[in-house]
Amino acid sequence: MSRKGQQFAGLTVALVTPFKNGAVDEAALRKLVDWHVEMGTDCVSPMGTTGESPTTLHDEHERIVSIVCEQAAGKIKVMAGTGSNNTVEAVRLTKAAQKAGADGALMVGPYYNKPTQEGFFQHFKAVTEACDLPVVLYNIPGRTAKNIEPETIARIAELPSIVAIKESTGSMDQASQVIALTNLTLLSGDDSLTLPMMALGGSGVVSVVGNIVPRDVMAMIKAFNAGNLEDAQRLHYKLFPLCRDLLGIATNPIPIKAAMQVLGRDTGEVRLPLTPLTASEKEVLNATLRRYGLIK
Repeated sequence: MSRKGQQFAGLTVALVTPFKNGAVDEAALRKLVDWHVEMGTDCVSPMGTTGESPTTLHDEHERIVSIVCEQAAGKIKVMAGTGSNNTVEAVRLTKAAQKAGADGALMVGPYYNKPTQEGFFQHFKAVTEACDLPVVLYNIPGRTAKNIEPETIARIAELPSIVAIKESTGSMDQASQVIALTNLTLLSGDDSLTLPMMALGGSGVVSVVGNIVPRDVMAMIKAFNAGNLEDAQRLHYKLFPLCRDLLGIATNPIPIKAAMQVLGRDTGEVRLPLTPLTASEKEVLNATLRRYGLIK
């Protein structure tokens, strides 16, 4: 089956938002985009959970997306986070991302207010009718408190500008159902499940560890696509401790920002209610980075 959304196949990095003294560090944000261009990353996604979208103000949100699009300048794709549990707000953010020059919008299912399945459909229908930017659905019931069921995803997938899905249920069964029921490009939303999802028919990942090792993630994807399963498995098991030990230390994006600070690429600052790693958690993080060979 020919799948919609193949422009988003490969590695999309869920981009962190650098903060300094409580404010968005715009210069550091531009450097991050430039670094991913240099690394060959396929796409960056600002203003998702990893970008701390829940604690950025509305004007900051639009400014961050605008900076990333401006710095990308066609050298790397941009999938801007534009989700909200307020449909009017989701429309506004998506329109702003389109105006800024984003290639697509990553739109999480409405959270906290727990819509019905019909509510999910009507939400995405309203956004796609108001904007014609390609939309990547984002289903992560562990954070939103409500699953978008496969049958509902199949309905939403019929909307013309819905092109892909970031699948973050952690369920291979649900991923299989989505692939079987739709022609959407499926992207893993969990770094540790990228290779298993690709074995089912997925096309890549929206990655957190890609913030520090994008080339290794891309090498795994390319090895699988080339039919070199042995190499793909080797890279999966190399990456796995980063996915399990590093990302599992605390809530995302606390550990990845702390790792970037150790590697000299971020201040490590997070906004409340997120808090920095404890001393013992930092020891675990440093040990994981050391075993991977990122630090001595």
